[in-house]
Amino acid sequence: MTKKDTINNFAPNLSSNSLEKKPVEDGIDYERHPEAKGQIIDGEYVKDKGMNWFVAALFLVGDMAGGGIVALPTAVQQSGFILGCTLCIIMAIVGTASAIFLGKSWEHLPVKWPEYRLHCRKPYAEIGYRALGHKVRTFVSVCLNITQFGICVVFLLLAARNIHDFIYSFWPGVPGLCYIIIILGIALLPIIFLKSPEDFWWAIVAGMMSTVVAVCLIMVGAKNDYEVCNPERHEPTFNIFNLFVAFGTVVFTFGGHSAFPTIQHDMKRPSQFTKSSIVAFTTICVFYAPVVIIAYLTYGDSLRDSIIPSIQTSWIQQAVNMMIAAHCILTLTLMINPLNQETEEFFDIPHHFGVKRITIRAAMMAAIVFTAETVPNFGPVLNLMGASTVTLTCVIFPSIFYLYIKANEKKSLETGREELCTFSEMVERTDKKVFVFCTFILIVGLIGGVCATVSAVKEITTTSFEVPCYLRNFYEQTQNSTETSTNCCGKFQNITVGGQEVSGYCNKPSLEFYGHWFDGNINDVKSQFD
Repeated sequence: MTKKDTINNFAPNLSSNSLEKKPVEDGIDYERHPEAKGQIIDGEYVKDKGMNWFVAALFLVGDMAGGGIVALPTAVQQSGFILGCTLCIIMAIVGTASAIFLGKSWEHLPVKWPEYRLHCRKPYAEIGYRALGHKVRTFVSVCLNITQFGICVVFLLLAARNIHDFIYSFWPGVPGLCYIIIILGIALLPIIFLKSPEDFWWAIVAGMMSTVVAVCLIMVGAKNDYEVCNPERHEPTFNIFNLFVAFGTVVFTFGGHSAFPTIQHDMKRPSQFTKSSIVAFTTICVFYAPVVIIAYLTYGDSLRDSIIPSIQTSWIQQAVNMMIAAHCILTLTLMINPLNQETEEFFDIPHHFGVKRITIRAAMMAAIVFTAETVPNFGPVLNLMGASTVTLTCVIFPSIFYLYIKANEKKSLETGREELCTFSEMVERTDKKVFVFCTFILIVGLIGGVCATVSAVKEITTTSFEVPCYLRNFYEQTQNSTETSTNCCGKFQNITVGGQEVSGYCNKPSLEFYGHWFDGNINDVKSQFD
């Protein structure tokens, strides 16, 4: 990027030629775009209509809550209780700070560039554009698309897994997980063919409420198992590989930042996003902390990818399955929509409903289903997404963009021109305490993200490898999660709370899930499950 990379003052993503040729102050049609109506009060943009900060906080909670909660207890087991809780606290602080940085970056844009008062399809990418230019906007957009695609895969896998286990508890002859993935993908097609669900914010609220119910039920179920399971629990042996895998899970849990600027854009007073962020992350911590603690004390290393199969009260386990599945399905239908819209724009597909739209959207769902069939284990995919693109959008980008946008603002006041700062100019114009804090966040994100990505790839290809669904006719492999719907507790994962026979009730043990520790004959242990 050149030192004099100048940013224009006109709309970067509007199709109207008139808006490209003259300042936006003269180009906004307020009759056509009533959402842009507002005023500048003491340097702050205030919209005539929009959600208040508390409602925005609820949307942030709905965006983050859900899939991460079932895997977070496993992450704490992988890293050890003290280190795991410390990692969660650090990421909660980093996540909150990053959300605030994003909010401070965006609130400046509609004040200085009125085009951002209109509907903005990708506000996160526009933040990158105003911070570092066109190429960064493109890179951020690609990262967002990869993140959304990956999250769709994770939620499809998790929903299919939960639906399978729910049906299995009543009908052991249910088709395998691989078939449920395809059936669920087909069932969702009519929904994704519909017009953009941009106004269906109720889906986020409904997803949040289903997660709240699931959290409460998980705590009740774990408490019921505590008396029997706690005396038999076993601690996994610590290794650095597990710590980095856990990093990806924790980042995924606290990493809904890719949607934050969109939520802020719909606020009446975008400058109040800081309050929304603090309330949202505090609420998430209040939700998750009791689950992590009671799961650790009750189950130990009998936990696997998800806490749900470890709950031995059948009706609670199945209720949680359906609550989390509902959240995943609702979130998936929202997350896939921006992918569909961008793909349709790339291929110049008409906006009206037709064969071309059906083809593109069906192809997108087919790609998601194919990826899920290739890696039919949601845990490693979740870890990989958390370690890679979610780390970028949650940890790396917010700090960098905030530093440059604030420095660019100071430079424009000094020079009277809109020019991007070089690195040295950014450092000169940044408060040293802020620079040190952001640098700390970047170091944590870069080191943790790189190591966690390598660890997640290793996990997918080695310890948690499962043969792709479409190759299973050529290999003999039993799916761990489809033997039964329950992972029993204890050192050898053979303790039943209700005194049931191990055979036919407990899944076969996975004693090396956290790494090798048992030097006996594993077949002797597994024989009691046959």
